[in-house]
Amino acid sequence: MTTDLPPLPDDWSRALAIAAHPDDLEYGTNAAVAAWTAAGRSVSYVLATRGEAGIAGTPPEVAGPLREAEERASAAAVGVHDVRFLGHRDGVVTEGLDLRRDLAREIRRARPQLVVVSNHRDTFGPGTWNSADHRAVGRATLDAVGDAGNEWVFRELIDEGFETWSGVRHVVVAASPQPTHAVDVTGWRDVAITSLAEHRAYLTALDPRPVVEQAREVVLMTTGGEDGPARVPFEVFG
Repeated sequence: MTTDLPPLPDDWSRALAIAAHPDDLEYGTNAAVAAWTAAGRSVSYVLATRGEAGIAGTPPEVAGPLREAEERASAAAVGVHDVRFLGHRDGVVTEGLDLRRDLAREIRRARPQLVVVSNHRDTFGPGTWNSADHRAVGRATLDAVGDAGNEWVFRELIDEGFETWSGVRHVVVAASPQPTHAVDVTGWRDVAITSLAEHRAYLTALDPRPVVEQAREVVLMTTGGEDGPARVPFEVFG
């Protein structure tokens, strides 16, 4: 299906990618990020949580710092060095004013023309229910883009030094069940595999196979398959 989708708009130079957890952006989206940064575009990451509830048998106080370090290494592999964590509790992220305020602050800080966010919809497709954290962060991000440009919403952000930003041209949703555009990532899937494999502790807890084998399977599956054209699909708003 992605072979029939038009290319993502390229009228931007700065992007902010937002997700609920460390590793969310590494399930294929990072191949697009690698292509963008190699072309000289600036990409920053914001993670709502540190993923501290994501490793069975590992207490949050241990898992949080570990997953933060893995995410920073993973982001660096695709050319992203500005990675921020908002500190919301993993597994119980609430879609509401606190989250919107935090996201609006980061949008004003980064001043992107493109905002990338993980799937906010109820499912990833038939029979695949999306997590509460993903839904909350995705929906709050869509709202926060408007909040970032409104001087009368979250007026305290201006007092903190974050002036309004209305320069977001497009919000693009990764892993959406309703994609509208795609990015050609030919030549960038190996980098994306390396990036996902940096989540060593997380992947090891999920599957006994070598992490590179797992990463390869996931990245190929989410970017067109072993033999298909290398594409990352997105749903575009704006």
